[in-house]
Amino acid sequence: MPDIYNTITEAAAEVTARIAEVLEIRAAEPQQRRMLETYLAEIPFPADARVLEVGCGTGAVARRLAAWPGVVEVVGLDPSPIFLAKARELGAHLPHLSFREGGAHGLPFADGHFDVVIFHTTLCHLSQPLDALQEAHRVLRPGGRLAVFDGDYASTTFGTGDLDPLEICAHAFREHFIDDSWIARRTPLLARQAGFRVDAFHSHGYTESSAPSYLYTVVDRGADALADEGRIGRPLAEALKAEARRRAEAHQFFGHIGYTSLIAERL
Repeated sequence: MPDIYNTITEAAAEVTARIAEVLEIRAAEPQQRRMLETYLAEIPFPADARVLEVGCGTGAVARRLAAWPGVVEVVGLDPSPIFLAKARELGAHLPHLSFREGGAHGLPFADGHFDVVIFHTTLCHLSQPLDALQEAHRVLRPGGRLAVFDGDYASTTFGTGDLDPLEICAHAFREHFIDDSWIARRTPLLARQAGFRVDAFHSHGYTESSAPSYLYTVVDRGADALADEGRIGRPLAEALKAEARRRAEAHQFFGHIGYTSLIAERL
């Protein structure tokens, strides 16, 4: 089954609303916040910076950008009206923040309008990521910066040994919610192909154990996807979710996703 984000505008409202909840759960997780702060600190924002976030979802990253020193304008772009409604609600108190409906492959902005363009866990959901990076290149001013932060979802694991049953949830999550699980490893090549000079490329490890707030959602979505397709029965799906929680309560849970961040300059 294709990545649901590729057809997010066609998804049922309850499905999109649940994903919106997941996006805010992830954004609130302390390790996720630290990774965000780490790579944002590497971007040389100019004075009075205009920033675009492509694929902003519910606007968690855009809200942080709107409070970043020197930033005077932040635009969050997303194709989902449901995500954008939530983003506008949560960001209503921030005067320099706005949201616009649109897709990554045809950015509705003039050439050279922005100083910084950010893709935060967006490229992994795009069927044509190079086209999106070329569009970012177009809307950036010369010398502007591209920032790409994405999951190395091929590394997603819940296993603590051979044949761990929770591993099927990791596989199902990648199958149903990620278009390209390997793209984080190719972002430097793609950025160069789009006309950027890569300034920095770093890895970030993300692990949850005793209180896996975000990784619970990965287990749950993987198990539910398998049950919805009829590949496993609903009782087994619920048992997999219960096993994840049992392990966490017993301090036996392990979940990991690697991430990478890239900062590049528009030539």
